[in-house]
Amino acid sequence: MEDREGFLSEPHIGALSVVETPDRAPLTVPIWYQYAPGGELWVRTGPDSRKARAINGAGRFSLMVQRTEPTIRYVSVEGPVIRTAPDSHERSWEMAARYLPPDKVAEYVEYDRTHLGEHFLIYMRPEHWLSADLG
Repeated sequence: MEDREGFLSEPHIGALSVVETPDRAPLTVPIWYQYAPGGELWVRTGPDSRKARAINGAGRFSLMVQRTEPTIRYVSVEGPVIRTAPDSHERSWEMAARYLPPDKVAEYVEYDRTHLGEHFLIYMRPEHWLSADLG
């Protein structure tokens, strides 16, 4: 369990999946996320985004992360949305610093603030896990 949580806490690009309507396959989109072992997983998105509307309707989502080098490995978590919160400069900075080189964070955060619109945070409690290390 610690191993899969540790892997999920690494800065992979997540594949977020959420049911939009019962007659379609789930919406699946790439996303930056944040997670610390034993904690909640959170994502930032626009309040009017397609994924935000779908998550609001479904009340839950899943996230899968993977790597292919040096071995194929993945972790998938699924669970309920436990809360939402307004975005903040600190959370925007935290997320950017997770994925970008230190010298690019300030520029990205400014671009995000001025060009990408309002965001909010969606928190999920991981309930169901699926993982494999094929190496």
